[in-house]
Amino acid sequence: MADFDLEDLVDVEQTFYNSGYEDGFAHGRIHGLIEGRALGKEKGFEMWEEIAFYEGFARAWVAFYALTGWTDDRVMHHARQLLDITSHFPRVNPSTSLTGSDDDGVDISALQRQTRSRYKLLCATLGIRPSLRAADVDDDRMDDADGANRDKRKKNVWKVEGPPIPKSEQGLSF
Repeated sequence: MADFDLEDLVDVEQTFYNSGYEDGFAHGRIHGLIEGRALGKEKGFEMWEEIAFYEGFARAWVAFYALTGWTDDRVMHHARQLLDITSHFPRVNPSTSLTGSDDDGVDISALQRQTRSRYKLLCATLGIRPSLRAADVDDDRMDDADGANRDKRKKNVWKVEGPPIPKSEQGLSF
């Protein structure tokens, strides 16, 4: 009975707590890393989807103006500025880069704000209402009497509108 230590008996609860805490911490770290990567991929894809839309929008208008021969320096300037801003977005995940640098201090949220502002400016110059919405997923097919599927109608990609028409204060329009 000389081998029995009373301190070990008193410290049993703390020992099990510490053991469980260490196991849980290691397990949580692994799952946190997995969930963090999944969330990062999802949010990164959403961000790049938006940036790619802006870049494609600017490229389309540059190509349109080059093809038609129209010369509007403001539109071309804003489109090129938008393309320049989108080219500054990092194309590599900085946490996996081998250099270990902070990606030259790029502030992604500031770049995203600048890109959105430049896109809105380009839209204002073109007379287009700026929007970034997912396409409708409605089923535009209709069954005829003979059972064949036919398209109801073709939808425009976006509606080109002029500036909004101001309404009079009294609700009268002439």
